[in-house]
Amino acid sequence: MTSWWNALSAMGGIEVTGPLGVAIAAWLLAGRSWRLSLAWCLLYGAGMALVVVTKLAYMGWGIGIPELKFAGLSGHAMRACAVFPVAFYLACRRLGSPARRWALAAGIVLALLVSVSRVPVLAHSWSEVVLGGFVGFAVAAGFIWQARSEHPTVVGRLLLGLCILPLLVMPTTEPVHTERMLKKLAFALSGREAVVERAWHLGPGRDHRRLPRPVPQGSAGPAQAPELRRLPERLPGAGVRVAI
Repeated sequence: MTSWWNALSAMGGIEVTGPLGVAIAAWLLAGRSWRLSLAWCLLYGAGMALVVVTKLAYMGWGIGIPELKFAGLSGHAMRACAVFPVAFYLACRRLGSPARRWALAAGIVLALLVSVSRVPVLAHSWSEVVLGGFVGFAVAAGFIWQARSEHPTVVGRLLLGLCILPLLVMPTTEPVHTERMLKKLAFALSGREAVVERAWHLGPGRDHRRLPRPVPQGSAGPAQAPELRRLPERLPGAGVRVAI
């Protein structure tokens, strides 16, 4: 069962949903849907920016909701809920209304499965997944609302081809460590000596605070590894990790 959740979770990674988002914009440009292409880029970009801002706010300054175990929107949930419903909808726009509705429903179900998978793999809390998915669905709904009255000039097979390619190469690609990049950015922007980490459990019986690693015996003294001997700074409801 764990491998099933991991596979679903991987489908929400930036190495999959990023190219899918670009494929949607490319399909719209190929069909000369300039207004929809701009709308998609703005909506999807705004959703991505909101994810980054909420994560940086917690990592850099501890701004979150400890009572809800919220440390930033789930990027996987946001991207999946934005991309998959839109891709399925656009691919079937030239078909009848029943087909479009079924395609949209399939995209929504896939997006929900990808979002939910982030909880059992201990990557996010429910609040982070739900709020991230809400933002993603808002992006998709805003785009589909604008696209409902515009007819495409190219067939959906082009979009399908562009969308299938990332799914085929996904198993062979290295994961993009966006979380690590955000931590480095939060560390640089906040000016703190450490980035803020979750101090709560993400699973039953599991403590996912990232504490400093112990210094191996015979290693260099405090002068060469001062960060491992520094007392961590604590914010209310948050644990910390030494500077990365």
